[in-house]
Amino acid sequence: MSKTDTSPYIKKIPISKLRKGMFVHDLNCGWMDHPFLTNQFPVKDDDTLKTVCGMGLRELYIDTKKGLDVADALTQQEVKQEISQAMAAIANEPSLPMSVTLQEEIGRARILHKEANQIAHDMLLDIRLGKQIEMEKVEPLVENMIDSIFRNPDALLPLARLKDHDNYTFQHSVSVCALMISFARGLKLDRPTIKEIAIGALLHDVGKAKVPDSILNKPAKLTEAEFDKMKSHVVQSIIVLQHTPGISQIALDVAGQHHERFDGTGYPNKLQGDGISLYGQMGSIVDVYDALTSVRVYKKGMPPTEALGKLLEWSKYHFDPELVRQYIKSVGIYPTGSLVHLESDRLGVVMEQNEEKMMQPIVKVFYSAKSRHYLTPEIVNLAKPSCQDRIIGHEAFDSWGIDPAKWLPQ
Repeated sequence: MSKTDTSPYIKKIPISKLRKGMFVHDLNCGWMDHPFLTNQFPVKDDDTLKTVCGMGLRELYIDTKKGLDVADALTQQEVKQEISQAMAAIANEPSLPMSVTLQEEIGRARILHKEANQIAHDMLLDIRLGKQIEMEKVEPLVENMIDSIFRNPDALLPLARLKDHDNYTFQHSVSVCALMISFARGLKLDRPTIKEIAIGALLHDVGKAKVPDSILNKPAKLTEAEFDKMKSHVVQSIIVLQHTPGISQIALDVAGQHHERFDGTGYPNKLQGDGISLYGQMGSIVDVYDALTSVRVYKKGMPPTEALGKLLEWSKYHFDPELVRQYIKSVGIYPTGSLVHLESDRLGVVMEQNEEKMMQPIVKVFYSAKSRHYLTPEIVNLAKPSCQDRIIGHEAFDSWGIDPAKWLPQ
């Protein structure tokens, strides 16, 4: 789905074929699933080989230009082609209609997003001080977020993507909450269930209040002890929520199972398949997606379309493939707020989804990729028969030095 060509030297191999002398190009997992600072490193010794093979990975990418090759392995180009075909199939299925226009909803969504970040921030602070979660603040907030996303998800979802390094933990919780509501809406779950899912999503990482900031934001490789401490946030979340009056089992499932994986390689309980509740499975998909697309002190954020491709790729082992398909339908092939490259060699930010034509959203075009300068902004509905332009790939904002906050719906 990306305009950028991939190297034929990058290949995907099963973990069983990893050997000393190879160069790991990508561990092919979320950042919370491995203790390394970087995804790229040479496999020089037995200790490194043992560590990687013991991580529960099924597949990873190697760079055959920098290390040993595996002759019959799929190239990264071939993998991406398979993902593109799967995305195109999903795009042919219509999504749910909006009940109000983006312009009608965006003002309410901006106020709501600010309120949500403040409540999530205060909640983590309270937990660090040993106080209880104030559900009388959480429940009305969640109800308002559900209302907004049911009216028009294109207003709140892109705002929730905006995060900064210092406030990632609580902003991530707000983002996961919004995305989970959209996901549950797409699955056509009933309103009371969606409310409990949303509460669980907003509170899914409260256990991180028990993890030192020096570990949460460490810009270096975590030690084994630090990585174990990081992973302990799930159990800490369960403990906090079990002592919170009014918490449902659905909310507990979201918080307690969002790091479990379909093939049993997750944590803390190595649950697998149907042993993970629907709500826990939903949480794991959304949590990984939001983590992949977020900028951290030690990594750049992945463009949303690329992250969706990773979810599809990993659904071979880590996630229920049908749930991943439903999630992609709920956010779009090119999620609102993402940067796309048009055939006219212009860049634009996706403003709204077209329900019947997911590959042809409404885009605000504002930048010439050819001459690298800003253009007079123009709203282009790619689904209109008169439109001569189309998307040929997705882009990363930072690659072009563009501030995404300036181009989101106003």
